[in-house]
This record gives sequence, C-alpha cells and structure tokens, in this order.
Amino acid sequence: MAFDSPQFWIAVMQIIAIDIVLGGDNAVVIALACRRLPEHQRRLGIMWGVVGAIGLRVVLIFFALSLLAIPYLKIVGAVLLLWIGIKLLQPEPAEVHEVDASTTLVGAIKTIIVADAVMSLDNVIAIAGAAKDSMGLVIFGLVISVPIIVWGSQLVMRVMDRYPVTILIGAGLLGWIAGDMAITDVATKDWVSTQAKYLHWIAPPAMALLVIMLGKMLAARQQTKIGPVIDLVDEEKSN
Repeated sequence: MAFDSPQFWIAVMQIIAIDIVLGGDNAVVIALACRRLPEHQRRLGIMWGVVGAIGLRVVLIFFALSLLAIPYLKIVGAVLLLWIGIKLLQPEPAEVHEVDASTTLVGAIKTIIVADAVMSLDNVIAIAGAAKDSMGLVIFGLVISVPIIVWGSQLVMRVMDRYPVTILIGAGLLGWIAGDMAITDVATKDWVSTQAKYLHWIAPPAMALLVIMLGKMLAARQQTKIGPVIDLVDEEKSN
C-alpha cells in the first residue's frame, strides 16, 4: 500500500481510531504503574513504558498478520472483533484496576509492558485487520496513536463521556473491519472475487450495523436488569 494512496491514510485513521477507542484502559494502567515513582522519574517511566509497549505490540501484530494468512483464521478474528465491538457498547462494570505500582523505574516499565501485553488482544486483532497485511502501516499507525492515548488520554476520555456517539462509531468501525476480514480470508476471497463481488460493498457496513444494533439491544436489556438493583441500593442508603 503506497504512502501517498488514499487507502493508506484511511487505514492509518482506522488504526488511530481503534487505539483511541480500545486503549483507554492502557492509559490508566500506565498512570497507576508510575504513581509511586519520584516526580522526576515519572516521565521517564511513562516514556520508556510506552516505547516498550509499542515494540511489544508490533511483535504481537507481526505474528497476528502471519497467522491471519492461514485459512479461516481471519473469519475467527472477524467473529472476535464482532464480540469486542458489541462488548464495547455494554454498560461498564464498577471494577478497580489491580496494578502493582513500583517504586523503581525499571519495575514500573516492566509493569506497563506486561499489562499492555495482557490487555492488548482486542487492539492486536483489530489493527491486524485494518492494516491489510502491511507491517509498515502498523508501525506508522501505532507510533502516531499510542502517544495520543497516553498523553491525551484525559482529553479522549472527556470527549467519550461528553459525546457517547464516539463509542458507537468505534464499535461500528470494529464491525466494519470484521466484515472486511471475513470476505478477505484465504478460504473466501477467491469465491467472493469471482462469485460475489458485491460483498466488498455490503459486508463491512452490514457488520458495522449488526454490531451497533446488537450492542444497543443487549445494553438496553442489561440496563433493564440493573435498574431495579440500583434503585434498591439507593433506597437502602437513604434509609
């Protein structure tokens, strides 16, 4: 994919959007891991932790790109992305991040890298799908997007809180990429190219719509179940 082609920049924007939508927790982990460091070491901890996390993610995505060349694995990845997109639209549980804050710079960097590896499965699958087999595109997109997440995480979170439609767009994007992955799998792409070219235009938006509709429907059901419980808790507190 050429650097000056519109497809390249569309894919870059998709990778940045994926990292911003799915990377909020990673930013929280970085902050928690560095909270006990002396003030003058915090920036170093964040910087080297981010560098290590980017490097590790590039390695993981390299293997993901290689694995996605195996028949049917893109279809499996597409199903996982659909699930991740639907999950993104569900009400967030009240959970606390269990992250060991280190008192040493090396310890904080290790914590950031390990935590990022554990939490990045969704990012890796989504980015591998958006990159369309281009490792250079993966690296370029990550170099731009990860610093945005880390140093602009508070701004990004405020925007998401104020404009929930951004989460909806992010979930739809994951569905779009899932649709594209499913029709470009080694097992399906030849048939699609010869017998069903229209799927190149229909599958991505259809999957995006499916994620949004299912995600909103399940979220509404969950809110219906949670509502009476919250009312009961509030009533007990007032008494």
